[in-house]
Amino acid sequence: MKRNLRTKITGGIIFAVILLMPLTVFAADTKTEYVPSMYASIWSLLPPVIAIVLALITKEVYSSLFVGILMGGLFYSGFSLEGTMTHIFDEGIISVLSDSYNVGILIFLIILGILVAMMNKAGGSTAFGNWAKTHIKTRVGAQIATIILGVLIFIDDYFNCLTVGSVMRPVTDSHNVSRAKLAYLIDSTAAPVCIIAPISSWAAAVTGFVEGENGFSIFIRAIPYNYYALFTIVMMIMLVVTKFDYGPMRKHEINAIEKNDLFTTAERPYADAEDEKGNENGKVLDLIVPIVVLFVSCTIGMIYTGGFFEGTNFVAAFSQSDASIGLVYGSFVTLLFTIIFFGIRKVLSFKESMECVPDGFKAMVPAILILSLAWSLKAMTDSLGAAEFVAGVMENSAGHLMNFLPAIIFVIGCFLAFATGTSWGTFGILIPIVVAVFEGRDETMMILSISACLAGAVCGDHCSPISDTTIMASAGAQCNHVNHVTTQIPYALTVAGVSFVTYIIAGFVRNPIISLIIGLILMMATMLGIRKIVGVEE
Repeated sequence: MKRNLRTKITGGIIFAVILLMPLTVFAADTKTEYVPSMYASIWSLLPPVIAIVLALITKEVYSSLFVGILMGGLFYSGFSLEGTMTHIFDEGIISVLSDSYNVGILIFLIILGILVAMMNKAGGSTAFGNWAKTHIKTRVGAQIATIILGVLIFIDDYFNCLTVGSVMRPVTDSHNVSRAKLAYLIDSTAAPVCIIAPISSWAAAVTGFVEGENGFSIFIRAIPYNYYALFTIVMMIMLVVTKFDYGPMRKHEINAIEKNDLFTTAERPYADAEDEKGNENGKVLDLIVPIVVLFVSCTIGMIYTGGFFEGTNFVAAFSQSDASIGLVYGSFVTLLFTIIFFGIRKVLSFKESMECVPDGFKAMVPAILILSLAWSLKAMTDSLGAAEFVAGVMENSAGHLMNFLPAIIFVIGCFLAFATGTSWGTFGILIPIVVAVFEGRDETMMILSISACLAGAVCGDHCSPISDTTIMASAGAQCNHVNHVTTQIPYALTVAGVSFVTYIIAGFVRNPIISLIIGLILMMATMLGIRKIVGVEE
């Protein structure tokens, strides 16, 4: 539930305090706030950690997430059966699925699934794949094209993940790029690009958390210090251009190249989606036109929710937009347009378009299920006060080792976002603390520390199996989710290590250009060293 700003929950739920008194007593105002015994302690981080570890060990994400939810419910209720059931379902799963923002994201996912099914059936995806085969000659070219498209779609990470996946899957498949590698490229051009793009839903969220300051100006000045995002882009390009991979990703890539197996593992939940052949009369326009309309419609939808058509300027409209509603508006308009467009082109009848509705829904079921469970786990973590625990650790460290504080903030941001699966929630917790510590005293260190918070949040979100952006990257690439996570983590940790060292340097140098140059040199040296050890795939 990255975008839901209720991450700083201060307590649990209000219960009756006198359970054995007559019913008339309940009519009186005798309620008190229930606070679990593990509230705001290190135990509050255990449920997501259990879920993540289980997912990585068992390679089975659904049951792992539910076990994490169950542990959160037990911790919250004090191991009471009734309290656990109530908290898990009523205040957890049912609550997150009735949240308007989350419902909007699920509707957006479903409509995107329908659009993809329609483009496949109309032959647009096949036509684009055939076109790409004649224009994009190499694996390197296919991956670079994916990166470029991901960088260009900087408005929103959800939109980025699903759109880039839909467009580039036929291209990367034709060049035997593994689905795990495609998911990594998608994920690494989603949040890392959005967090350094001034006009994006992420920039809007960050500016809203910087109270008492010019949030947009601070966001712009923090970009050169956002080492994780910048270094991630550098790393992607180096991996692709120098033709090497390491860790679990290397196995996936070699398997794709040598055996023409894009999935590697037996678990391939989206494989059936590739079986249907599209209309032979389909053209490249049948893919490109709906994607362009989707981009324009979603952008207009987002600024509409921010009041752009009521006189608000473009930047301000983005800063106060509701991405969930805006994306639903945009995707629905695109769906209507696509039905009419395909009907006029006679590549898809109205009946055939309607047949794509259940197909598109079914294609998104794995992503919807994982998202719903991840949101529920986030609710469990919030109710246990994980945010308050981390905020306390953060405040206690502020007065010590001042020059090392950006690096400390980066690590705390990584850990919090990894455990909770929310980068936006991490922004909401840490940025106000940073502003309170440095406001009016050391503006440079405030900018540097805010950027460290942003970088850490994106890094943790990038690594976390319960992050909605990570989940959507898996859906966009049609890759097994655990495969995506296990192959991406070594890359994310490599960039995180270099970023951590660079933040230590920046804490002393306090010059964005010098520290960035040093960090880039470290990043490239690290990558060249790894390449020398592991070699290339082809």
